[in-house]
Amino acid sequence: MADQQLSAPSRVPSGIRHVNHDHRRGYVKIGNHLAQHRELSMAAIGLATHIQSLPTGSKVTIKALAERFPEGEVRIATALRELERHGYLARFQERLPTGRVVTCTVSYNNPPEMAEASRERRDPPRRPEPKPTPQPDPEPEPEPEPAAESVTPEAESEARELLARLRLRDPRLTLSERDTVRLAPAAAEWLERGLAPSAVTAALTRSLPTQTIHSPAALLAHRLRELLPPRLPDPWASDPAGPDRTVHPLRTCDGCERAFRSPTPGHCRSCAPPPTAGTATAAA
Repeated sequence: MADQQLSAPSRVPSGIRHVNHDHRRGYVKIGNHLAQHRELSMAAIGLATHIQSLPTGSKVTIKALAERFPEGEVRIATALRELERHGYLARFQERLPTGRVVTCTVSYNNPPEMAEASRERRDPPRRPEPKPTPQPDPEPEPEPEPAAESVTPEAESEARELLARLRLRDPRLTLSERDTVRLAPAAAEWLERGLAPSAVTAALTRSLPTQTIHSPAALLAHRLRELLPPRLPDPWASDPAGPDRTVHPLRTCDGCERAFRSPTPGHCRSCAPPPTAGTATAAA
């Protein structure tokens, strides 16, 4: 008689098995985005679960959590930083009416990023419409210069030379030929109003900024527009501008050693010898 063959036992699947019962009280809900987070450590996931189960007002400082769990303060602090980085926790300081500064902690069971991702999975985004090909921005037009009032070609030519020579005063005021032509009518208006070229140059180069001048043309255009002097009254309009006053250097008198201004060294007026009779007769 043949031996009886026992049937092979049913194959038991490997892996976890769940035996779930509904909780009636004392439970907390957490999302799979937290429980199965791929970038959070187990310590951070467990700490987030514990914090979400606490009632409002509970202390969740590093020291208080270290007294509750066997992990040390360093590991708890690391886990808290992980939760902050991924949006499950926010900590900020707030000043009370008494002046005391306290640390406030906010726990998010569904961070905004996770909620947005969940909505996108539930409601797939519509197919985006093709965007129009961006056109390159046109080159900005230069700032319009003040309209010159009937400047002569001679004044405009002199103004161009004046503007070109500004770089001799300060290399930062080097202008391109295009900027020189564009600014010349405004500078010529200064010359037409009776100012000497040296006065115009002084007004344009006085009290320049100490830092780098990124746009010398814009700086000069602003000064030509804002510092333009008024026209002289009619009785003075026909008077030509006199020559610039010459300031002689200080000299030391060879006689009394007093300081005086003179184009050449020698004696001051008090120590100067009187003119001889021959010189006076020749002068007469």
